[in-house]
Amino acid sequence: MSQDHRAEDLLRELAPQVLAVLVRRYGQFDQCEDATQEALLAAALRWRAEGIPENPRGWLITVAVRRLLDQIRSELSRRRREQQLAAATPQAELLGGPADADPGTDRDDSLALLFLCCHPALSAPSQIALTLRAVGGLSTAQIAAAFLVPEATMAQRISRAKQSIRAAGMSFEAPTGPKRAERVGVVLHVLYLIFNEGYTASGGPDLTAPALSDEAIRLTRWLRRLLPDDPEVAGLLALMLLTDARRAARTRPDGSLVPLAEQDRSRWDRERIAEGVELVGGALRQGRVGPYQLQAAIAAVHDEAEDVTATDWPQILGLYDLLERIAPNPMVTLNRAVAVAMVRGPAAGLELLATLESDNRMARHHRLLATRAHLLELADRRAEAAADYRAAARRATSLPERRHLTVRAARLDA
Repeated sequence: MSQDHRAEDLLRELAPQVLAVLVRRYGQFDQCEDATQEALLAAALRWRAEGIPENPRGWLITVAVRRLLDQIRSELSRRRREQQLAAATPQAELLGGPADADPGTDRDDSLALLFLCCHPALSAPSQIALTLRAVGGLSTAQIAAAFLVPEATMAQRISRAKQSIRAAGMSFEAPTGPKRAERVGVVLHVLYLIFNEGYTASGGPDLTAPALSDEAIRLTRWLRRLLPDDPEVAGLLALMLLTDARRAARTRPDGSLVPLAEQDRSRWDRERIAEGVELVGGALRQGRVGPYQLQAAIAAVHDEAEDVTATDWPQILGLYDLLERIAPNPMVTLNRAVAVAMVRGPAAGLELLATLESDNRMARHHRLLATRAHLLELADRRAEAAADYRAAARRATSLPERRHLTVRAARLDA
């Protein structure tokens, strides 16, 4: 690995630790985040020319604290705040000493930072943007590019999130007891949303946004290091790995979508599959089964089948039955309907799908129409299937998905 790549990886790893130190000591999330970003930029420039310092974490904290003090000094109305902050800062740290050299001392702070970025009071888009910026270390431009929005729009989203934190006085603490489990659930959901947007982009010309799925996997690995005994964290990481393992086979050279049943399984990433299977197996053995573990187990059954005809659909249906009992939602029912169709026939699957037509969350969703079209096709009801494929294509926001659905309809019309 080159020196530049090593430095880049190190900065991504240290960014949340440095920000966590500043926020714990001084509050003011928005100012601390700005100071941390300035320190990261300074490191990217200095380390390339001078090499990585012996204590990179201490170097970053020292520079970030100095930048924070500079911000406060520039605001004359905050002179009193400056004096309090300067008094609270050890002199050795201002001189570049090895303060906070041991990364292990900030394990809880790093987790608290992630909890803060995923605070339930923030909207989902704000949670995602702030997590990618403050914890992931991505620039505003990188996040904007991944979500196909102007940089100014993403900057406003991040700014509003930081303002909400300041206005609400959100606590920088890792909650305990039942609240901790609830907040971990919110964090997992945010990481899951980031991964899903990367795996199937909601808009634009490309099916995937690999930068987002890669970042979601990296952050979930990091969360697993912080919470090694949480089976749902392991389950989510397994789900991401088992799903992302198929990435290379999901598109043709022209970028068109290849459905699971038609994918070249020799192109699947077997190392990721093996890691995912091991992770979900270990999580399930703990006996605290959760929805991410069950979704990962379903993905594992698909990934371990040598070809589509070898897929163990009865096992998948059993897993979906359990998933719907512990975490019912329309998407689970939608996917379960496919498993029902594969085990009991398309008519049974269509009957289950019909229960979703009155659900406002799904009634006009393109995935409901696309799934119904698929089951109608299995039932040899070609004209109805083609009509649903066309309707689904009109509602799809992803261009590759829209093209795929249109092609399916055209084949049935031929």
